[in-house]
Amino acid sequence: MLRGTKVSLRARHEADVAVLHAELNDDVAIRSRADTRPWRPAADTASPFAVSEPSADAARFSVVELASDELAGSALLWGIDPHNRRAHLGMSLRPGYRGRGLGTDVVRVLCRYGFETLGLQRLQVETLADNAGMLHAAERVGFVREGLLRRSLWVAGDFADEVLLGLLAAEYDPGRTPGSPPATEDPGEHR
Repeated sequence: MLRGTKVSLRARHEADVAVLHAELNDDVAIRSRADTRPWRPAADTASPFAVSEPSADAARFSVVELASDELAGSALLWGIDPHNRRAHLGMSLRPGYRGRGLGTDVVRVLCRYGFETLGLQRLQVETLADNAGMLHAAERVGFVREGLLRRSLWVAGDFADEVLLGLLAAEYDPGRTPGSPPATEDPGEHR
C-alpha cells in the first residue's frame, strides 16, 4: 500500500470493481471524457476496472480516502517504459470524492512511486484542456504544461483540445509545498 496525506493507493479488490464500474464507466459522459477509446457497454467488454494480473507496463491501484477509509477512485501508471524510464499517469475519482484535494495527493503518491520505487526519469499526463481538476492537481505537484494538442480527441460528438504535462525526476520534490514553483537544477532559474 502506498500512503499519502489524504489517500492510500492499494491493489484492486474484487469488491471495488462493481463500484468503480458503476460510477466511472457506466456513466457515459464521465467515461467518454476519461478514456480516448469509445465507450462500450459492459456486455461488450470486460470492465476497465477489473482485477488483473500484475503487468510490466501498468501499475493499477484503487484509491482509498484515509479519513473515511472508503473507496474514492482509481489511479494508475501506464505505458511504463523501463528502457526510456518514463510512464503516463492517470486517475479517476468517484463523483462524490471530487473537490476534496484528493487528486493532488493521488498525483503526489503516484509520482513518489514512479520516481522513487520504479526509478523512472519522466512522468507524463495527458488530459482534456477543460479538465481543471486534473490540471490543477498535476501543476500543484510540479508538472509543467508542455503542449496543447488542438482538437485531438473526439469527446461526446465534438473534437476537444488535449493538454500535455510533464515532470522529470530532477524536478520532483517530494516535500514541495502545493502551489509553489517546481524545483529546478539551478535555484536562480525562473520559468
